[in-house]
Amino acid sequence: MPPSSSASTRTRPVSNGDATLLDRPIWSALTTSHKHLAEGGPRALRYPVDVTPFADMVDMSETSFAALRDLLSGSQVAALFTPEAVDVPAGFKVVLAGPCEQMIGSPADNPLRDAEIVRLGAADVPAMMALTELTKPGPFARRTHELGTFLGIRAGGELVAMAGERMKPGNFVEMTAVCVHPDHRGRGYAQALLAAVARQIEARGEIPFLHVFSSNSSAIALYQRQGMWIRRSLHVTAFMKQE
Repeated sequence: MPPSSSASTRTRPVSNGDATLLDRPIWSALTTSHKHLAEGGPRALRYPVDVTPFADMVDMSETSFAALRDLLSGSQVAALFTPEAVDVPAGFKVVLAGPCEQMIGSPADNPLRDAEIVRLGAADVPAMMALTELTKPGPFARRTHELGTFLGIRAGGELVAMAGERMKPGNFVEMTAVCVHPDHRGRGYAQALLAAVARQIEARGEIPFLHVFSSNSSAIALYQRQGMWIRRSLHVTAFMKQE
C-alpha cells in the first residue's frame, strides 16, 4: 500500500509478507533467513560478534537473560530491537536505550548524473569501516558486508557513500549503513543508494524496510519524501555484562 503524497507518520499496513516478523526483526531473522548465522539456543540467539552485535531472546524471562549472558564474553555488547522497552536485570550494564522508527516502502528512484554506483566486496571492507566510523550510521563490523549486497559511490578513488542490506526476517530485507562523507553531502548520494538497494531487494521478490532513531527527524523526513512510511515504533536496547 503506497503512502499518500503528503508526508505522514501514521502507521500503514503491509500488503504482502508476514509483517508480524518485523515486530521482533532480530529474532525473526535469526530463525528464518539468517538461521545459518545464529549462535545460541532455544532461549537466546545472536549474530557472530564480527558480523553485528544484534541479539534477541524468546522472551524477557530471567532464564532467557541468563542464556543471553552465557553468549557474551568480555565487553561484547548485545543490541536488541523489541516492541516494548526492555527491563534489563542486574548483572548487565546498559550502553544504549531509546526508541526508533521502523519504516517500510519502496524508495523512489533518484538517478545520478556525476557519479557511478558500484558493488562493494571484501576488498572494500577497510574503506567501508572507515566511512562508517566517520559517519556513525550504526554498528558496522568487518563481516557485516556478508549479510547482503552493499553498494557505494567513490570520488577520487575514495569511498564517499554507501548503503546495503542487513537483517532478513522472512521475506523482508533491512536497508542499512546509509551514509555519506561530510564533504560529499547534498548531492543526492544517499537517496540514490537507498533506491538502488531497494531495487535489488524487490528484484528478488522481497520487501525493503529500515530502522532510524526517532530523534533523527531529518532522516525520517528524507525517507518519507522517498516514499517510505512508518510501520511502527520499536525500542533499541544495547547492554553488556557487568562483572
